Amino acid sequence: MNYGTTVADVEQAIYDFVDEHPEYELTHYHDILERNGLEWGSQAMSGADVSELDGQAVMALLLGAVRAERFCAGALLGFFEDGSMRRWLLRLKGIDGRDGNEVRHE
Repeated sequence: MNYGTTVADVEQAIYDFVDEHPEYELTHYHDILERNGLEWGSQAMSGADVSELDGQAVMALLLGAVRAERFCAGALLGFFEDGSMRRWLLRLKGIDGRDGNEVRHE
């Protein structure tokens, strides 16, 4: 799948955050999702209620979506098309506005 520069930029920003913030342990995104009662799968991730998730869990969703593309071409596009990416990014923005941190971690 060949995405435009916007999608590639979002993907790179997610990987950059993971690399720059090892304290959030996002390389273990699957475990983070499980701890929050979420499965690593398109339907479960798209249907996730993010309203109460912390930043680490939302970032795990974002990374999970990017990683899903490696196994299923078009998976990432699906998360953009169904509005999941927007919901997740808005949740991060809400967290950032509330506590002044990029991502909360417990």
